[in-house]
Amino acid sequence: MENTIIYLIRHAETVAESGIRNTDEAFQDINENEILSVQGESDAKRLSENVELKNLNIIWSSPYARAKSTAKYIADKNNLQYNLDKRLCERKLGNIEDLAKFMADKETRDPSREQLAFPEFKTRDGESAIETKIRMNDFIEEILENYEVKRIAVISHGGAIKFYLLNYCEVNEKLNLKYKGKELDIKSPCLLKLIFNGNKLVKLEQLE
Repeated sequence: MENTIIYLIRHAETVAESGIRNTDEAFQDINENEILSVQGESDAKRLSENVELKNLNIIWSSPYARAKSTAKYIADKNNLQYNLDKRLCERKLGNIEDLAKFMADKETRDPSREQLAFPEFKTRDGESAIETKIRMNDFIEEILENYEVKRIAVISHGGAIKFYLLNYCEVNEKLNLKYKGKELDIKSPCLLKLIFNGNKLVKLEQLE
């Protein structure tokens, strides 16, 4: 049996917004609508030119703005439209006060890394790492069933990708993921290649 290849991609860098917000948007709406920075746009375009991302069969993206803005370059290079699925969204942060309390004594200042150590933690109206992993699993299993022996790009988010990778990776003392002894860096952007035989992962490597 031939293999199915999934390119799991974290979106490029977003704009750092630190000014006054004259807006009635809720935090979740703001999070969903974050745009790429100028550097992020440049990085997304460069990523789309990676030889591994040529001749794709289908492209799936989170509906968040930063993921779609990354997907558009890959879609253009492959002369494809990209498809949206909310199961690829970033884990819902929920109540910011709850999150601030959770992070108060944490050294990394990175909620998604800390949730690797506390996968059951969630804020009011938020999602845990476990809950996020379940919906990511559901999506990937569906993709493997529907697009067997295809080359698929999947654009998602740092937390969602990390929590999905808990299926295959260990978490080290620095709260980073390790696959077969090699540490992964889920940066923005990030390109991971997952090779499946049927629904079984046979290889995972970080390309960017």
